[in-house]
Amino acid sequence: MNVLKKYKSPSESATLKTEVVCPNDTNPMGRLQGGKLVEWMDIAAAVCAQTHSEKICVTASINQVDFIDSACVGDIITIHAVITRVFNSSMEISVESFARKVLSGKKYLISRAYFIFVSLNENTKPVNSFLVNPVSQLEIEEYDSANNRRRK
Repeated sequence: MNVLKKYKSPSESATLKTEVVCPNDTNPMGRLQGGKLVEWMDIAAAVCAQTHSEKICVTASINQVDFIDSACVGDIITIHAVITRVFNSSMEISVESFARKVLSGKKYLISRAYFIFVSLNENTKPVNSFLVNPVSQLEIEEYDSANNRRRK
């Protein structure tokens, strides 16, 4: 008898995406364009959502994108996406982006956002997903605060 797993921990679908800032990714000041960073963050969040739900997922909304610092040509960008909570067919993914200076090794936070994805069936209709079982203290805090973010 096949038993369908009902819960997954955030670590099971955590996603790490790496990019290098190239000249075509920057504005006239040589800084990474915000839109390009959000595109990369969206891809990392989509991989996280689809890994968690085992379904095709689409972006429903992006909440509270904070640009904290900038990155320059040659910097290495690391994007970490992790699921925080599932609300039936929709799920919240926390995404943080870091820049690393190649020569100095300095790593710093450049952006943080919450993405909402919806999992779809083969007929492109929303379907329920696995629930989240937070394990670490940070996962529990993110899980608990997701309701407040959803209400806003």
